Amino acid sequence: MSTSSLLWGLLFGSVGLGFFVYGKKQKAVVSLICGLALMVFPYFISNTILLVAVGIALIAIPYFVRI
Repeated sequence: MSTSSLLWGLLFGSVGLGFFVYGKKQKAVVSLICGLALMVFPYFISNTILLVAVGIALIAIPYFVRI
């Protein structure tokens, strides 16, 4: 793992924790699931460009999908 992958993983994990806490308090299912996914997915993706692309997509999902 490179340093950039670790830092991107830390960033996406932190944002994921925020989405998870928000989704749990507000009972927003989409934010809750995206937050959980943001905290977990950096463990499975080692390519930095793919990591950033998936992370940005997961961050954008709660803004476009409202349930």
